[in-house]
Amino acid sequence: METRTTLEGARLLPGVSLEHVGTRHAHHDPQAEAREPRLIRGRALIFWDPDKPEQKRHAIDTDQITPTTDCVSESLELLDERWKAGAFRHLMPDFRKRVHGGENFVIAGDRFAIGSSREMSPAGLKGVAEEAGLEMVIICGHNMGDIFRRNAFNLGLHVVQAPDAMDEARDGHVLTFDPGTRVITNETLGKSYEPIPLTPKEEEIRKSGGIFHVGRRAFLDSVKHLPRIEWPDADTAKKLTTTQQIAWAHRVNKEAQVAPGTTLCLYGDLFPASDGTGPFAIHTFNQITGGDTIYPRRAAIANDHFVFTGHEADDRQTEISRAFAEKYGMRKPYFATPGDGIFHFYFPEQGLIVPGGFYPGADSHSRAYGAYGAVGIGVGSTTLGHGWATGYVYFTMARQRRVRFTGKLQPWVGGKDIVLALLHRWGAAQAQGMSVELVDANRQLPLVYRNTIANMMAEAEALNGIFAPDEITTRWFAERGIEMPYPVLQPGAEAHYEIDEDLDLTAVRPMIAKPFSPGNAHAADEVAKERLTFNKALIGSCTNGSYDDLLHAALVINQARAHGMDRVAKGTEFVIFPGSRLVKQHMEDADPRLGGQSIASVFRAVGGQIRDSWCGPCFGQGADALQPGQRAITTFNRNWQNRMGVGGEGFLASPAVVAASALAGYMAPPSELGIAWDAEMFEP
Repeated sequence: METRTTLEGARLLPGVSLEHVGTRHAHHDPQAEAREPRLIRGRALIFWDPDKPEQKRHAIDTDQITPTTDCVSESLELLDERWKAGAFRHLMPDFRKRVHGGENFVIAGDRFAIGSSREMSPAGLKGVAEEAGLEMVIICGHNMGDIFRRNAFNLGLHVVQAPDAMDEARDGHVLTFDPGTRVITNETLGKSYEPIPLTPKEEEIRKSGGIFHVGRRAFLDSVKHLPRIEWPDADTAKKLTTTQQIAWAHRVNKEAQVAPGTTLCLYGDLFPASDGTGPFAIHTFNQITGGDTIYPRRAAIANDHFVFTGHEADDRQTEISRAFAEKYGMRKPYFATPGDGIFHFYFPEQGLIVPGGFYPGADSHSRAYGAYGAVGIGVGSTTLGHGWATGYVYFTMARQRRVRFTGKLQPWVGGKDIVLALLHRWGAAQAQGMSVELVDANRQLPLVYRNTIANMMAEAEALNGIFAPDEITTRWFAERGIEMPYPVLQPGAEAHYEIDEDLDLTAVRPMIAKPFSPGNAHAADEVAKERLTFNKALIGSCTNGSYDDLLHAALVINQARAHGMDRVAKGTEFVIFPGSRLVKQHMEDADPRLGGQSIASVFRAVGGQIRDSWCGPCFGQGADALQPGQRAITTFNRNWQNRMGVGGEGFLASPAVVAASALAGYMAPPSELGIAWDAEMFEP
């Protein structure tokens, strides 16, 4: 097997010379000049926990900062208009008014801005303050959302992790922030606070004014050099985890140390976006390159978020990415049209994700690529646009932890049950922002299960999660005729893990996660005793939208039909969202495990409806989104407040559990239907 050693370098547009690029980027950039730091002063605006007086609200996710309906960009000229208007629309409706009144120090608890990569959140918050002639400072505690944090530095939004300052602040307190030293002073209390320090590269980006200026300075040099991938020798590799080995190979500076807390520049094998994150990435690319010098590097865009809503504003948003693709000649599979697939599922299916690769994607669930033996991380649109321009991104190495899945997989248990059990165990702390080495000790987890687990490392608040390639991985690629250009890696025998733990699969049962956290998971047979009813049963998404996922649900339904349960419960909508167009087509094929029926025919026979492939109701978009007061059991990955629709409640489960619940009329595992487990029938 020939090992890939280089990635494609920059391609100049027709008629553009290297000299032209140099001249284009040699002009004076007054905004990039160092400015004299100006003390920022204002009053505290505090998010209090409604259930715990005197405690700051923890785990405010980006869905609460910028609700889905406000994530729209109708043009590159008016990117942030909707983002500003929607800032904390539901959590604090008078937020904009209060900031304009001088409450520009936003204070929240630990784990602030976790979740979605939506760069609309920091951009909108920054814009709310600027339209009143103010600068915003965000003060929070530990374990801030890593993507939001990176996005904030890229945009010049001041974010400070200072647990004591956060804890002691009260409404009306007057605070100052020194941009030079990052010291917070509470003038009301007469106390100053040192924040958690940044890495040197983070300081460079922050002090330079953001990613646009840093990217412009690096652009010409990046055009001149061919990206090179160099794998560690055996002595070096034995001390590195799988994630660290991939980072080591993809370094721009081959002398840089791969250690926790170090910010590296890493070449990307692909920089994927969606129609939702694409516009701001395009804007960043244009800001750095001028928009008239090079083709975007290793760019990919899937239209999967705002495509079937019927809203003119959403159509204008998707048109931005379509025009960009047309300008630069992007075609399938690098530009996926509506219905082609959800990008975390579609790009691996198309062979664009390979073991050993490094994939910064402008969506938090890009972590799914860890199932394929790759490093997938979620980044914001500006980081992605920087990657399109230079071929690399900034990446701060996290501490490493390992989870070994041991024991024997139990009846009806799939990847969703395993990851829900893991998130339940981790509790409020979750993965603490670490990189997670996921080990299938007994080689019993098919790649579809691994996809679900790695995908939901986003909900685990891990930097990434990765299954090192093994025979299950190589067989999956071989069956599809997809080449594996990089070495088949294994974690080093002497690699260090901050936390090392086992999860015994013998003890894992089918699970259901109740609102409003994936970690709020309970055994499905216990939940069944509560007879929790619902309005919608939804199967699919990037987490559980593969053919095998849908087959598992169809097998449950087919067996239940043999027991006389031939329709979904009265008043229940049963809707299926395949991961890609190919899966949707394949669903119509006869399957021997269904006695020659197709998956689609089994679903339709009980009243199921099959939609096009897109993300819609998973984040509260389209006709299938939840309405106020509605409840759904789904195979989606998030069930945060208002996530699936304002005022709705989402419960998370596996395809088998959702299918069984649709027939039972209340949330329950397949065993509740009287179906006996048959390994030959139901094992993947």
